Amino acid sequence: MKTKILMVCLGNICRSPLAEGILKSKVDDSVIVESAGTGGWHAGETPDPRSIAIAKENGIDITDQRARKFKARDLDAYDFIYAMDNSNYRDILSHAKHTRQTKKVKLILNEIYPGENLSVPDPYYGGDNGFKRVFDMLDAACDKIAEKLNAK
Repeated sequence: MKTKILMVCLGNICRSPLAEGILKSKVDDSVIVESAGTGGWHAGETPDPRSIAIAKENGIDITDQRARKFKARDLDAYDFIYAMDNSNYRDILSHAKHTRQTKKVKLILNEIYPGENLSVPDPYYGGDNGFKRVFDMLDAACDKIAEKLNAK
């Protein structure tokens, strides 16, 4: 059975598409990685051009991704749900009906900074340099996630 992972940020055009692409590049096809946003205003759009560019610089193509809104049923459909920040983490948990669902939801940076509950900064208004910084954070976190998946 395949492991299903969902990466979640606010609009699903900057951080979570990067996280999806990065983790996909580190795992085999026994792992399904997708992304969504807690807000739906970018639904159907491609990732931000700056996310596409930084991914491409690192050998990852995310141009086929399309934004979608997170849905409560995602809590049952996925094995792990990684939130990019505390606000999205709370939004996701607000849809949970039981502890089996809440246990699936994690802050992605807790993979590299356990228990610190740090947020991946939203690079949307931060200029191109912010996208490089976010890529590096997500790359390190996805290394840890891939290690755990490969240890199974």
